[in-house]
Amino acid sequence: MGEKTDKIEGRAKQAVGAVTGDEETKREGERQEDKGKLKGKVDSAIDKAQGAVEDVKDKAEGAVEDVKDKLDSK
Repeated sequence: MGEKTDKIEGRAKQAVGAVTGDEETKREGERQEDKGKLKGKVDSAIDKAQGAVEDVKDKAEGAVEDVKDKLDSK
């Protein structure tokens, strides 16, 4: 399931558990909501890492082009 789906379903299970007094359902809902939150954090970290890789790649390509230009001008 997706991040938002896990969060919503987790909250719903917590509510059902609270209303019915079923602690296991409530805990299951808490775990599912936490799972959704974790997915969001992992996705965010992946996005940041991919952005950093692209930045490094762009800088490296620029540096290579600078060296080529300097070599060609000699």
